[in-house]
Amino acid sequence: MDVVANIHLEQAVSLLKTLTEKLYNMNSKELLKTPGATIDSRIQQIFQCPPPSFSPARAEENAEDSPEIDAILKGFDPDYAGDRVYAVVLGLYTMIHKSYAGKCELYILDFLDAQNLYNSARNIEVLVWRLSHRKNRDGGLFLATDQCGGPVRNLSFERLFGKLISLQDTMARIVASQSGRMVTKTVQQAAGMVFLPIRL
Repeated sequence: MDVVANIHLEQAVSLLKTLTEKLYNMNSKELLKTPGATIDSRIQQIFQCPPPSFSPARAEENAEDSPEIDAILKGFDPDYAGDRVYAVVLGLYTMIHKSYAGKCELYILDFLDAQNLYNSARNIEVLVWRLSHRKNRDGGLFLATDQCGGPVRNLSFERLFGKLISLQDTMARIVASQSGRMVTKTVQQAAGMVFLPIRL
């Protein structure tokens, strides 16, 4: 069980690093907001264990006392002048790390909560929806994740997010089968999609 969990966590972090690089390549202006920053330096800053802290943004339903969700919300705050890629990815990484009991390494006695893993998968879906629908005051998306100018649509972001969701859902099913605890499934309407809590 501990080997399976560690493999899933390592794969999730690897996907997140690839996602970070792609986001910065598509949104290069975000990197320029931090003098001297490079994609590699930002990746090193984000992917520490435990994750670095981030200043709270604003509360939202089901997101109270959730710094990881607050960080993601900063990326969609019209008044936020900082690096939106950093905020969103740090929040996403912190959320996934928290869904694995907030541990840097998992051992056989570590208890994982299937509900947290399931909720994190749904939260990734909420993030994907917001990335493609939430717009700034100028009518543009806060962060570009797609290229529609060419004859073939770029689906690389969709694949990365899909793999992350699949990893979290698979791990949730594994943990639920081991613990015998039921997972409370949630169905959200697109217009009212909110982030679900991850409890430690």
